[in-house]
Amino acid sequence: MDIGAWLEKSAILPKAHADGKRHALALTAEIAARAFGLEAASVFDALCEREALGSTGVGYGVAVPHARLSGLDGMRAVFVRLDAPIEFGSVDDQPVDLIFALFAPPGADSEHLRSLARVSRRLRQPELREQLRKAHSADSLHALLVRDQTSSAA
Repeated sequence: MDIGAWLEKSAILPKAHADGKRHALALTAEIAARAFGLEAASVFDALCEREALGSTGVGYGVAVPHARLSGLDGMRAVFVRLDAPIEFGSVDDQPVDLIFALFAPPGADSEHLRSLARVSRRLRQPELREQLRKAHSADSLHALLVRDQTSSAA
């Protein structure tokens, strides 16, 4: 369960602008569709369906939207850093600027839950969030997200 196995550099958008939550989810869906060979509308619909159940804004400016998608053979991820925070309905009522989206094949229930837990643990680290906000490229964002995973898995 390695974040580096799910998150390719081509699925990282280091600077994006979104006018709101739906726009941010649409951007995320476009990146996922391009990176995973899926239809953007299907990805967007799946993200919106999940979001309708309750916000995936987990606090501290972070959202972890997620969905199950046909056409995937394993866990996949997209990371988007927004140039300005947006309202996301987060648990702490803080706007979101870091979006780590997870996608799983339909039957990967336990792997999906373990992956969500791993990402949430990583993004709960204040120093990591600060570094993600200062990074300038997809390469540097990728390196930050995948480094030192064994120490955060405890």
